[in-house]
Amino acid sequence: MQSVLGGVYAWSVFIPSLTEDYGQSNGQAGMIFGINIAVFTVVMIPSGRLLGRFSPRKIAFTGALLFSLGYLTASISGGSYAVILAGIGILAGAGIGAGYVCPLTVGMKWFPNNKGLVTGVVVAGFGGGAIALSSLSEYLLTALNWNVLEVFRLIGYGFGGLAIAASLLLKEPDKGAVKPKSENLEEKDISSCLVSKPFIMLCAGMFAGTFAGLLVIGNLKPILLSLGLTSETATLGISIFAVGNASGRIIWGQIHDKLGVRPTVLASLGALGISVILFFIEMPEPLLLAATLIVGINFGACFVVYASSMVSHFGTKLFPSLYPICFLWYGLAGIIGPGAGGWIADSTGTFTIGIAVSSLIVFAAMGINAMGLRSPKRAEETA
Repeated sequence: MQSVLGGVYAWSVFIPSLTEDYGQSNGQAGMIFGINIAVFTVVMIPSGRLLGRFSPRKIAFTGALLFSLGYLTASISGGSYAVILAGIGILAGAGIGAGYVCPLTVGMKWFPNNKGLVTGVVVAGFGGGAIALSSLSEYLLTALNWNVLEVFRLIGYGFGGLAIAASLLLKEPDKGAVKPKSENLEEKDISSCLVSKPFIMLCAGMFAGTFAGLLVIGNLKPILLSLGLTSETATLGISIFAVGNASGRIIWGQIHDKLGVRPTVLASLGALGISVILFFIEMPEPLLLAATLIVGINFGACFVVYASSMVSHFGTKLFPSLYPICFLWYGLAGIIGPGAGGWIADSTGTFTIGIAVSSLIVFAAMGINAMGLRSPKRAEETA
């Protein structure tokens, strides 16, 4: 299910077709992706709270259905920007938001003693979804000369159907079936958590890391084309980024389990800030693709480090309510990052300025967390 929903990260493969066939600018196409991310994060909040009332299977099914309807709406748009924005940006975005939190929360309940690792594995599926979708879409668009709206229809029926089927398999463990380690986390109410220093620091890190990553991934194909790669190689770069994004979530999840909150947050932000700068350097094609992989690995950290850190500070019980609020900063980054990168490129003819700004924001967040974030005394908890 996560792999299907994560196919949204292949969005930049559609940008050339939308600009050439339907007259959209880079900024407009980037905004569709940004609105999708924003709606995704907003819908996560009520979805997380509804998990306490309804089974994850029902909420995930609803999300999968909305995802499918969103792409099918775009497929009958006739190229209308407003309809594609409504379909993929709003409907599909809502579907992703409803579906995303379900396997993540269920996974933590099944494996409470390895939260970093299981979180990494679960969200790796989301990060890896772009691998299959970008490769398939490029083949359909170029080799078979499909129209982009036909590809949207295939995603709606095919990928949406897979997500619906996967949602029916979700199930929480029976009470007493899983034995977590004991813990000493103090019971807290949600309002006190929202104004606590750890929560604010983690939100700052989430925004900065995802701003940089989404600016890059939302415009990745045009960025790689501007650096001299062919269309086929640039599409390969999307898949390579997705491989890094998926594997990075597992890698950084294990790092979090071993090092704890503060060292992992600082290391992940520093690594991302440095790796984004690699796009400034002229380099041969293999090295540029390697740089794309590295950025993907470090971007993937955002989706496991902050989720695991949230559990370490506040516990699994509060996670479905708190993490979606932290994830809102990912949504804000989604609104600003991809569109800003596209519009800056439209105005200046280069993505360099946008990438430079994103790197500075990451380093600023690293400095803030270095001064204010502390690891909790106890990371494990009972369910």
